[in-house]
Amino acid sequence: MDLLQDTADLAPDWAPKRAAALERLRAFIPHAGTAYAKQRNFDFGPGRHEKVSRLSPWVRHRVLLETEVLTSTLAQHTPNAAEKFIQEVFWRGYFKGWLEHRPDVWRHYRSDLVALADRLEKDAALARRYDQAISGRTGIACFDTWATELVETGYLHNHARMWFASIWIFTLKLPWPLGADFFYRHLIDGDPASNTCSWRWVGGLHTVGKTYLARAANIEKFTAGRFCPNGQLAQEAPALQDERPVAITALNWRQTDLEGRRVGWVMTEEDCHAGDLTPQPPAARLVLSAPTQRSVLPLGKHAAAFAPAALHDAYQDVSKHTDAPCEISAEADWSAILANWMQIHDLEVCATPRLTLGPVAKRLRQACRKADIELVEVPRRYDQLTWPHTKRGFFGLKKKIPQILTDLNLHRPND
Repeated sequence: MDLLQDTADLAPDWAPKRAAALERLRAFIPHAGTAYAKQRNFDFGPGRHEKVSRLSPWVRHRVLLETEVLTSTLAQHTPNAAEKFIQEVFWRGYFKGWLEHRPDVWRHYRSDLVALADRLEKDAALARRYDQAISGRTGIACFDTWATELVETGYLHNHARMWFASIWIFTLKLPWPLGADFFYRHLIDGDPASNTCSWRWVGGLHTVGKTYLARAANIEKFTAGRFCPNGQLAQEAPALQDERPVAITALNWRQTDLEGRRVGWVMTEEDCHAGDLTPQPPAARLVLSAPTQRSVLPLGKHAAAFAPAALHDAYQDVSKHTDAPCEISAEADWSAILANWMQIHDLEVCATPRLTLGPVAKRLRQACRKADIELVEVPRRYDQLTWPHTKRGFFGLKKKIPQILTDLNLHRPND
């Protein structure tokens, strides 16, 4: 399998390389203060998203770490001036931690999606309305434009994502899991937690009873007059209902002592950062780059291309800076690959950055169990400091941000 077979499909804005991420960060950070706060909600259309950072694909796959983004931000701005951008960085961590506390929410979404995919095969009316929506043929110009932009570029402005989800749920009255899946299959920054929770938030399931209603005047204002769907949108947004119980799970931060053991370090699309978190240099490294099937429906070409190429770039980088054997595999059978790799290098334990709910975590954990391999998931400090404050709403985390920045040695007093 050619690791880079589909990278030609990616728009030039989304080079799946750490160098490109650092250049985007360097170019954006001067604008991360008051300019960002004033202009971040404006969607000027494809190729004109300069008012937002557009760092999400690299941060989602941790080609670029949140701490790197925060460090660069606070090097040029006070916490007050960059407050809105700093909060946006923490929203991703909030959703990840919130979902880790509630694995039932992810399981419900996945099971609902399987049932809905089957229903699309049997319900011609639903299939027709769904096809019109994802192919941009609803007759609502803004919605149709965003559907096309998503498929053709793998990206949408955050405000457009909210409008799109609201129109999908309340105007088109389509099942929200199908919309969330459409995003997850096509977004190059598609993230199980952020995507699922954001759709639930729009529908009134995340903050129970609180919905987001897309309004024509708001769309007209924040698209700079490109669209004005007067008379086309729902005027009410009754909250969706889901009576299934959801258990709150305590997070386990217990760490396994790896000192003195022969450790093999594994990188996946969940964390492409070349650095490792083990207390000693690993005896060998393995990069697993086969695209993970995010859905029972086909993966968009941009989403399919970005993660494997980013991992290939990370592999090239780490190969230059380690004496340990470093290998990359695009094979789909992770169990066989891992078992052979562990045996060849006489490894005792397999370590990887802590996995979060999603198809990669399921796939790697199952592969290790099948091959009888001890898997150790090593947490990042940022997650350890952030996730404990994500049990409820974002405000609980928001008020802790100054202390988290201090604990990360990133705090800068306001000028």
